[in-house]
Amino acid sequence: MPAPHSSRPQTFTDPDRNPHGGEADEDARALRDSLGELAQHIEAATRARRGQLGPEAVRRSAEALAHCARRHQLHLTGMGSAWHALYEFGVYQRALRELRDALAQWQQALQQRSPSEAERFSTFERQAWRTLGEARLVLDIYMQGDPCMERSAPDTRPAAERPTRAPLLARLRRWWFEGRHP
Repeated sequence: MPAPHSSRPQTFTDPDRNPHGGEADEDARALRDSLGELAQHIEAATRARRGQLGPEAVRRSAEALAHCARRHQLHLTGMGSAWHALYEFGVYQRALRELRDALAQWQQALQQRSPSEAERFSTFERQAWRTLGEARLVLDIYMQGDPCMERSAPDTRPAAERPTRAPLLARLRRWWFEGRHP
């Protein structure tokens, strides 16, 4: 069922929350903080561009975002093996690299005052939404706990009560074959 449409426009900095109510560990809190900083810089750059504050203000905002994205990517490389073991973490890292590439192309168009600046900005903005969506997915999966990674102690629960990835895979297959690719 689709979520109800809000009359308030979405922003890049809408608060992130854990829909499952799980307690965040130190790595998750650090990632959430770093991601929040990245989202604030994305929001500032897009507002500067949309508010038509002038090319110099937009360029400075985009430059600050580039530095923040670089710091965020460095933060990701230093995260623990539990994060790097998640498939979704690699997808997020790739999305972040693509965001940085789109940002660099937009910055180049800004600097050259290119007629393609609007198109480059649009590409950057789409990639920003994708990147932040991937980040939220990684946080959500990590906070739920990946049952395939929890091997430190045997699970003594009856088989029917053990978590399984099959429902998730079934939903993904249904989404892929029925919803996205008819």
